[in-house]
Amino acid sequence: MERFVIEGNRNLAGTIKVSGAKNAILPVMAACLLAPGKSVLRNVPNLIDLKTMAHLLRVIGARVDYEKGSMSIDSRDVCFHEAPYELVSKMRASIYVLGPLLARLKEARVSFPGGCAIGTRPVDLHLKAMEALGANISIEHGYIHAKADRLIGADIYFEKSSVGATINTLMAAVFAKGHSKMFNAALEPEVDSTIDLLNKMGAKISGKGTNTLCIEGVDDLFPVEMSMIPDRIEAGTFLVAGAMSTSPITVDNCEPAHLTSLLDKLREVGCEFDILDRSITINPPSRIKPVNLLTLPYPGFPTDLQAQFTVLMTLADGVSFVEDTIFPDRYMHVAELNRLQANISMERNIAAIKGVKALSGAEVMATDLRASAALVLAGIVAKGTTIVSRIYHIDRGYDRIEEKLNMLGAKISREDA
Repeated sequence: MERFVIEGNRNLAGTIKVSGAKNAILPVMAACLLAPGKSVLRNVPNLIDLKTMAHLLRVIGARVDYEKGSMSIDSRDVCFHEAPYELVSKMRASIYVLGPLLARLKEARVSFPGGCAIGTRPVDLHLKAMEALGANISIEHGYIHAKADRLIGADIYFEKSSVGATINTLMAAVFAKGHSKMFNAALEPEVDSTIDLLNKMGAKISGKGTNTLCIEGVDDLFPVEMSMIPDRIEAGTFLVAGAMSTSPITVDNCEPAHLTSLLDKLREVGCEFDILDRSITINPPSRIKPVNLLTLPYPGFPTDLQAQFTVLMTLADGVSFVEDTIFPDRYMHVAELNRLQANISMERNIAAIKGVKALSGAEVMATDLRASAALVLAGIVAKGTTIVSRIYHIDRGYDRIEEKLNMLGAKISREDA
């Protein structure tokens, strides 16, 4: 098992490049199952989660190849309708194969998903949507079993906004007979990316960018080539790192429009920005102001940046409060940050953060993907040496994060524990 050894109290400066969006690529990989033939995805990083999904697609019968940022998926021979526990338990996004398998093979047997330990994330919205489209759903021995001779278009109302349920339903509805309409659909850029791919394949989906999506069923789709959007969470992680520095940092190959809520909060902190079409230069403040934060569905502040922003607030001049309404239990990083001499107390699902003058290096343990990134950022600014163990979490969603940050002036080494 590997760990990071971070020599702290480092000032960052320079330019850092953002990779393709993991959370956009995972559903798009599943969507490629709908179009027999070879689809090609570009701007694809080398991540553990993408390797896990690729392995799952191979089990189903697809051929997946990856080389230098390009992934090809040939789904011509897809014939196996089961996603086994051994793979699905490793990553929640494996549930994305439910819709495509049901639509193409008329049957899907998918294990209940696993992933990061950040709280309960039920799949009931996915199942209700599939039932609305005419699928027969049963739960047996830890597996979701869905069958339908032909899906039928329907009106689907989501009780709450869900990226996963929105995307899964889209992938099933493209082959449903007639028209489907989705209400309270998620607005995240990852949803838009999936819509772009499906429409490029020949689907008929309208309403992109709104919470009401209309789908006219088609009989078949064809393979395409498409470049993936930049990762807004990786970009946000680097912007938070820049806010804790004393020199400007340029985050390149990003989409500023996807980062509005974070940029607004960083302006409250005291940061200033120079924004171009595909890059953001952050000028850090001389004094970090305390800011209260509430995570919300897009375009609100993303839960996936809550842990990183919490690190920034540990150095604020005053008290701030952070509440995660998406995953109320997503605070496992708090205990580890307190080991670095942060001053954070919890009251239910609200973190009260009293800023300190400096963090102090220590040994800490990564508990999930975004908590890992938060601990790395904390280690960079902490005095002394910080050791972050169980970094396999961070490799799920960040491609060579230590190499990228070292190019800015960090000193992070990867070593066997």
